[in-house]
Amino acid sequence: MYFLGIDFGTSGARACVIDATGDVVAEDTRDFGALRDYETAGIWREALWDLAAALPAALRAQLAAVAVDGTSGTVIACDETLAPRHPPLLYNDGRAVDEAARIARAAEPGHPATAVTSGLAKVLWLKQRLGGHGASLYLNQADWLGGLLSGRVGFSDYHNALKMGLDLDALAWPEWVKFLVDIDSLPQPVAPGTVLGPLAHRRARYLGIASDCLVRAGTTDSIAAFLAAGVSDSGDAVTSLGSTLVLKLLSDTRVESAAHGVYSHWFGTRWLAGGASNAGSAVLRQFFDDRTLAALSERIDPAIASPLDYLPLPRTGERFPVNDPTLAPHLTPRPADDAEFLHGLLESLARIEARGYALLAELGASPLRRVETAGGGAKNPAWTRIRARHLDVPVARAAHTEAAYGAALLARDGPRCFASLANRD
Repeated sequence: MYFLGIDFGTSGARACVIDATGDVVAEDTRDFGALRDYETAGIWREALWDLAAALPAALRAQLAAVAVDGTSGTVIACDETLAPRHPPLLYNDGRAVDEAARIARAAEPGHPATAVTSGLAKVLWLKQRLGGHGASLYLNQADWLGGLLSGRVGFSDYHNALKMGLDLDALAWPEWVKFLVDIDSLPQPVAPGTVLGPLAHRRARYLGIASDCLVRAGTTDSIAAFLAAGVSDSGDAVTSLGSTLVLKLLSDTRVESAAHGVYSHWFGTRWLAGGASNAGSAVLRQFFDDRTLAALSERIDPAIASPLDYLPLPRTGERFPVNDPTLAPHLTPRPADDAEFLHGLLESLARIEARGYALLAELGASPLRRVETAGGGAKNPAWTRIRARHLDVPVARAAHTEAAYGAALLARDGPRCFASLANRD
């Protein structure tokens, strides 16, 4: 019996299959390359089927469950057959300025749906542009992919639903969301890991997957990375160093601040507090490929602070630790020595991370005790040591650094993984 997790990130998709004991038995990846808006949804669909079909036949025949995670706040407008009616609006899309202002006037103060990059702001923007042209559903990325697998449309896990306006106390759409949008066009919120149904029969036959393989509601990519890291105590945190920089802290206290891009997710009996910066490895890759990054990193002395102070954003706009869609990148001066330049970039990213965790503490979250690291940046020892100097707590690479492993755990355990984790003290 095996369990499949699929992670959809910014630059690609990753699959991980585990057995009942949590051991990894297969992994695979698909890179998206340079996506043009109109082809994005098609590439996602192709990667989903490709990753499933490429698994060894013996594993496919014994898959018991599958779960998919996706980028938080990425929204797709579609009809009841899941056919897209507009290119997806990605997590960092900041065009819905007027819509965010409308939400802020109606919403409870501090709700993450008030951000210009929120899922709900994107829904309102899309509805305004599409009108009655066949878009009957507005789904998060993971919702749409899970619907393709199960054939059951219109469900969203609590984590992805948060930025669409979910009320974390009632775990349902609040009245102010109903005032702003026809909730029949929004997905029904369910607990992450909830069984949506078996894999669609025709799809199961085509892929050679067991007909009783369950499709479970997913989660966001950063929460899947948190699950993969396996931390369990209040004050434990996971930093995901992917294309963006994402902080998640297990906290006894729920904290929120729309002005800073801070929000808390449902996590059983506790809360997962954090935020997502637009800064991250995407900025590094604007200047260096992976091989060059590794070579230059070996020339950096992480014990010495770089005097360079950058704002390493890939484009204008930041979400956390300050929520400002007009904030512009600052990447000068660039020294002649590329190692010095990289040192300054890594130092600046570490400052953003440290400021983020300090902000969570200021807002009342549990004090930071240690940080596990997920994502591609976890492989860089120089960056790890720079971060540890700024954070002043133990920093380590997580045993499992890929969000796909966390999605596989969700496929195996369902909602129980949050209850067991939250009570594992």
